[in-house]
Amino acid sequence: MAKNTICLWYDKDAEAAARFYAEVFPDSRVTAVHRAPGDYPSGKEGDVLTVEFTVAGVACLGLNGGPMFKHSEAFSFQIATDDQEETDRYWNAIVNNGGEESACGWCKDKWGISWQITPRILMEALAAGGGEAKRAFEAMMDMRKIDVAAIEAARRG
Repeated sequence: MAKNTICLWYDKDAEAAARFYAEVFPDSRVTAVHRAPGDYPSGKEGDVLTVEFTVAGVACLGLNGGPMFKHSEAFSFQIATDDQEETDRYWNAIVNNGGEESACGWCKDKWGISWQITPRILMEALAAGGGEAKRAFEAMMDMRKIDVAAIEAARRG
């Protein structure tokens, strides 16, 4: 187990979520599934209790803790993409699997986890500062999924 692991609380679908992430994102995998050794408030002995997995190189633990706590946009995975094809692939995988779109490159998967699908060109434009950053930022503010061509055009003015 990694020294620092992100723990994500799920109602009961930690394994399904982890397997979905492992299918969608490179450098992602499910490494272990642990079953409850006894009954607990949200489950029974033998139910999946925790799932160890990696999302794009980040160590995670999914905990099937029950419905008491919900995810919020205060936590998100940010996935850097190289082009529109990669942006579309991740965005569509999340949204078309029961997720929902949000603004400025954010979407949410069907388990309530927020994702920022962020083309590198957008981050580069914002880091450039000045008018280039302002134009790219203003273009982004009107988007749901990021349109790489529109960001490139905004950078050029």
